[in-house]
Amino acid sequence: MSDLPRKAVTRTAKLAALPLGFAGRATWGLGKRIVGESAELVGRELQQRTAEQLFKVLGELKGGAMKFGQALSVFESALPEEIAGPYRAALTKLQEAAPPMPTRTVHAVLEEQLGENWQELFLEFEDKPSAAASIGQVHRGVWSDGREVAVKVQYPGAGEALLSDLNQLSRFARLLGPLIPGVDIKPLISELRDRVSEELDYGLEAQAQHAHAEEFAGDPDVVVPDVVHQCDQVLITEWMDGVPLSEVISDGTQEQRDRAGQLLARFLFSGPARTGLLHADPHPGNFRLVPGGPEGEDDWHLGVLDFGTVDRLPGGLPATIGSSLRMTLDGEADAVYELLCAEGFVKESIELDPDAVLDYLLPIIEPAQVEEFTFTRGWMRSQATRIGDPRSPAYQLGKQLNLPPAYLLIHRVTLSTIGVLCQLGSTVRLREELEEWLPGFVPEESPEEVLEDGLEEKPAAEA
Repeated sequence: MSDLPRKAVTRTAKLAALPLGFAGRATWGLGKRIVGESAELVGRELQQRTAEQLFKVLGELKGGAMKFGQALSVFESALPEEIAGPYRAALTKLQEAAPPMPTRTVHAVLEEQLGENWQELFLEFEDKPSAAASIGQVHRGVWSDGREVAVKVQYPGAGEALLSDLNQLSRFARLLGPLIPGVDIKPLISELRDRVSEELDYGLEAQAQHAHAEEFAGDPDVVVPDVVHQCDQVLITEWMDGVPLSEVISDGTQEQRDRAGQLLARFLFSGPARTGLLHADPHPGNFRLVPGGPEGEDDWHLGVLDFGTVDRLPGGLPATIGSSLRMTLDGEADAVYELLCAEGFVKESIELDPDAVLDYLLPIIEPAQVEEFTFTRGWMRSQATRIGDPRSPAYQLGKQLNLPPAYLLIHRVTLSTIGVLCQLGSTVRLREELEEWLPGFVPEESPEEVLEDGLEEKPAAEA
């Protein structure tokens, strides 16, 4: 391809081809069945062709279409296995690859943003991109002071493309919905659209990344490359080598999977507590396993990239989440229901059975009930089926619950992170992270309890 397709008519035509293509392949599959090929064979071939077209269209369009594809890819583990196979490769491919922007376009943006002599700012600059994402692509270089850097260049017309794609995709939400059972596609697209202006603002991204880099400097578990230079359409940060999480998902050892999963959970809950910001784009392309952790070269840090989408939480994650989670685990149905009503998860016009709400929530929070939990695609599929099957009582109850706007992004990030943990198949001590970082999860002791604990410990200490 030559340039990012910007004309609305061109982009609309490409997106419109998706549902038409699905229908066309279904007709083709029926024809193959008529001439005697097995349903299973035809079904696999049909799904493979659909997956290939999905990636081709979303990947070429970049913009909002690719952003949607990336968001969708973390839910791949919820797909039934007979469908997941063909889609897995196509959706995962979106996490790390996209057709590149032409070199002449890259140079034109750099000249406009950094000046005519932009090349003098670098000791080296690689024209071939090292990664491509929904609104920009990354080039490797060496800054004038000798630091290796990642140069993120925004696609010309990216804002217009993002909005155009997401507006069109919302029209096809019903057709795209069956790709991921149990996930409501329309609110996902709407929420992505609401974040467009923030993601296009490299100034906001630079602030969020620097805040994380500063807070996690020297951290034994998480590494964030700092910002080197920023302007409207170019963001230059320190370079970070490492194993992309998508490669750990496909080829990693169990030790790598477990370490990546533990650190991903730790970052999800510790980030807001430490920075007041929630990294809100947790697809595998934004994470690396970086060697040289606490135990040496064979140990691993979690490298975190792309702070274009964050949720600003000055007080960290809401204590309501921790309190309701703890009370659910303790079986306090009435207290949980009262809290959900107060926060707007249950609208005033609706009345539900508190015990039924507790039964709905308990399977979802199973990972927090035990000391360690192994996240699997099978577990994710069972949850998606339970909540997404119209015949299920959980589906009927879930339809009556409400997700307040303040919790929308937190919910998506948590769900997406769980999706990645299931792709990794990692065993994680999730409860340990909740106790350490989630406000409200561990009840605060009253002054009387603190005094009693002190009196109980004193004789033992004297002994």
